[in-house]
Amino acid sequence: MRKGKGSICLFSRPTLRPSRSKVSLIEGRGANMAARWWVWCVSLTMAVALLIVYDVPSASAQRKKEMVLSEKVSQLMEWTNKRPVIRMNGDKFRRLVKAPPRNYSVIVMFTALQLHRQCVVCKQADEEFQILANSWRYSSAFTNRIFFAMVDFDEGSDVFQMLNMNSAPTFINFPAKGKPKRGDTYELQVRGFSAEQIARWIADRTDVNIRVIRPPNYAGPLMLGLLLAVIGGLVYLRRSNMEFLFNKTGWAFAALCFVLAMTSGQMWNHIRGPPYAHKNPHTGHVNYIHGSSQAQFVAETHIVLLFNGGVTLGMVLLCEAATSDMDIGKRKIMCVAGIGLVVLFFSWMLSIFRSKYHGYPYSFLMS
Repeated sequence: MRKGKGSICLFSRPTLRPSRSKVSLIEGRGANMAARWWVWCVSLTMAVALLIVYDVPSASAQRKKEMVLSEKVSQLMEWTNKRPVIRMNGDKFRRLVKAPPRNYSVIVMFTALQLHRQCVVCKQADEEFQILANSWRYSSAFTNRIFFAMVDFDEGSDVFQMLNMNSAPTFINFPAKGKPKRGDTYELQVRGFSAEQIARWIADRTDVNIRVIRPPNYAGPLMLGLLLAVIGGLVYLRRSNMEFLFNKTGWAFAALCFVLAMTSGQMWNHIRGPPYAHKNPHTGHVNYIHGSSQAQFVAETHIVLLFNGGVTLGMVLLCEAATSDMDIGKRKIMCVAGIGLVVLFFSWMLSIFRSKYHGYPYSFLMS
């Protein structure tokens, strides 16, 4: 109701004032929010401070790690440029191969090349290893992903003891990450030590393909030329009589030599390149027969060739004793000699077979 002059307002609005309880409640809420904000700011500040404190040492450690790795790679590259196979002693091996950090693989040959060790296989394996390392060093794909090194027993016997190694030569791949696994040890007695076989193994373990480039070897062409010259000379000297080309005995002997060479494992030697024999560097014992049916030594193939030849000679004597027109006394001697050769050499052949195929139940006389 609108007020007029001399009128009284019946519906006047009273003045609203907050009570003391409401004022104290609002003030309490404000103080609580301020306390929470202060705690949140302090927590955030402490978290940032801790992050900075812990991040600075880790960044420093990372930079130090990168510097150490860079120094190691630079050192290895410098040595590789001088010599593709790096000779290492115990200190170099522990610092550059065993100790982290490392982003490269190292193929290490553990060997014994000193003359007093009398390790013929070590020298042959070293020649193939040098060919492989040179092929990688002068390849267009050469990088610092992989290095080749060598530890001689007389220069790093402590390394042999550390790895519990008692035979040489041995090839081990030390990968860029982690420790060597079972497959990182090269099966020398199964695959042989030819550079091509080691290159295939490296490709399986590191994904680095190395094309082996051998230095030119003129011995083969010279021998072939000499053989052709001898044959040509004989043909020229016998040009008036060429009946020797139709000599059955000569062709039979040549075919027999070829068969004996192939059955004794000469082609396997040419493909795999096994060692001639194996000598234990600690005991000095030399093994000419490989103990596994999956591999062989070169000396073993020569022994088998000799035994096969003895058995063949005995069979030839028996055939001659049965078909010859000689007197009965000579034929008896040929028969006894043929039987003796067959029995003796076949018995020795069977003994070799039993030593390689363990558990073979049959034997013959001296086998």
